[in-house]
Amino acid sequence: MDNNTVIELKNIYFSYAGVLVLEDVDMVIKEKDFMSIIGPNGGGKTTLLKIILGLLEPDKGTVRVFGNPPKKVRKCLGYLPQHITFDFDFPISVQEVVLMGRLGKRSIGKKYTKSDMGICMEALESVGMLAYKNNDFGKLSGGQRQRVFIARALSTEPKILLLDEPVSSVDTQWQQTFYELLHGLNKKITIVLVTHDISVVSTYVDKIACVNKKLYYHGSKKEGMHKVSEMYECPVQLITHAPSRDSDGAKDK
Repeated sequence: MDNNTVIELKNIYFSYAGVLVLEDVDMVIKEKDFMSIIGPNGGGKTTLLKIILGLLEPDKGTVRVFGNPPKKVRKCLGYLPQHITFDFDFPISVQEVVLMGRLGKRSIGKKYTKSDMGICMEALESVGMLAYKNNDFGKLSGGQRQRVFIARALSTEPKILLLDEPVSSVDTQWQQTFYELLHGLNKKITIVLVTHDISVVSTYVDKIACVNKKLYYHGSKKEGMHKVSEMYECPVQLITHAPSRDSDGAKDK
């Protein structure tokens, strides 16, 4: 593993109840990559994320994150699953939900610091939810809750951010703002995104991984879009939109 490699998967196999889900997957993700994992439902995308996180152990193969087993460096990872189990009747504020992301950064029983609070506020502001910080979390709309969960993932100050269909319940108008936020964050951190939205792939990400049990392609999005067509068994056209630019006309990245 070279100095720029942050995630390395070798010869990964995984099965549920004897059914093979991932077969002989090799993947290398570099520092500050913005990569999208795409493929059909049931193709193993979420399973792959969970293996990177160390939430699942592969039947065969090795996983290294920053050169270590995932469980040893989990504090460096931010994660937003597609489905979150949460008791929405539990009395907890928006701010308190986001502060949960700081729990892994401090010793058990230690109070939140001013720094923790500042990071929490910044995360809430980045997702447009700062004005709701004292609101009852359970009374928010589905889209607002998802924004708060995104803020919680950001509050961990991750070096790698893993997102599984993060805007599935967020209103369309805010989705572009969210992806622009990720585009900005990618200047500092590595992002791995599971999505079915081809427009997101064409506009924001740098690389794609086409997964349907096997890894069909991993690399530049432009060269790999024909593999997407093969997996979905229909033509897919890549339309590249210009990324946002700085005031001097230079690209952000």
